[in-house]
Amino acid sequence: MKIMYMDCGMGAAGDMMTGALLELLGEDERSRFIEDFNRLGIPGVTMEAGSSEKCGIKGTHVSMMINGEEEGADGHIHSHGHGHDEGHAHTHEHSHESVHEHTHEHVHTHADGTVHSHTHSGMEYIEHIVRDHLDIPDKVKADIMAVYGIIADAESKAHGVPVTDIHFHEVGTADAIADITAVCMLMDRIGADKVVASAINTGSGTVRCAHGILPVPAPATAYILTGIPVYNNHIKSELTTPTGAALLRHFVSEFGNMPVMRTEKTAYGMGTKDFDAANCLRIFLGEEGF
Repeated sequence: MKIMYMDCGMGAAGDMMTGALLELLGEDERSRFIEDFNRLGIPGVTMEAGSSEKCGIKGTHVSMMINGEEEGADGHIHSHGHGHDEGHAHTHEHSHESVHEHTHEHVHTHADGTVHSHTHSGMEYIEHIVRDHLDIPDKVKADIMAVYGIIADAESKAHGVPVTDIHFHEVGTADAIADITAVCMLMDRIGADKVVASAINTGSGTVRCAHGILPVPAPATAYILTGIPVYNNHIKSELTTPTGAALLRHFVSEFGNMPVMRTEKTAYGMGTKDFDAANCLRIFLGEEGF
């Protein structure tokens, strides 16, 4: 049985997970994946991958370029319900505009020349982009929507409003769609039969958002990680983002110590920040058992 083990000792975020999963592919297959991803047509998005070193360990850092500009570290999520402020922000702010606010008119021109527009908000917009405009397998589309469903449910609980009242801001932008789509596509290509992860380091301290300072883990992240073994240490930073937490919640079947396995590949997905410890998500891939 092919088994994957994710070492989340420095947390988890979309770019780190993408980098590690990308390293598990062969060099030629890695290049083909990036080409395939960049042909999907996510508005303004281009994936770039390069070598990165943290504390003497080399790995892969992935950047989602949005109209030629690199997204901020580990694209974060903002959402709110009617009458509520935005959920939370990462330790950065996006310089590009959100794809939509409460509602947005989205115009499409099809191959036959017909033009139509959609007014959308929240999950309806995400589902429209994913199911109607991304040329990927139906299973991958289902995975993407399941991850967004986890995030929406957490934001609903954090704000005390129904899921139907949640309107996404950054989660609806092209870079967030790109992060989640990339991980779901890579998980499908690698095809592990079982995914196990360590306890998750959430980080500690606080994170600044547009409307104030929130504790780490941010409220939505804490809801997503309910029932999952978590901890923090001396690092005062948000190590696990809502996107990273939701991806783990969806794909991981067990959390705990590394299982007995015959390792075939080890991969490192590098974060952006520098700490005393190597800021990376490590993945082992191999066969379960002796």
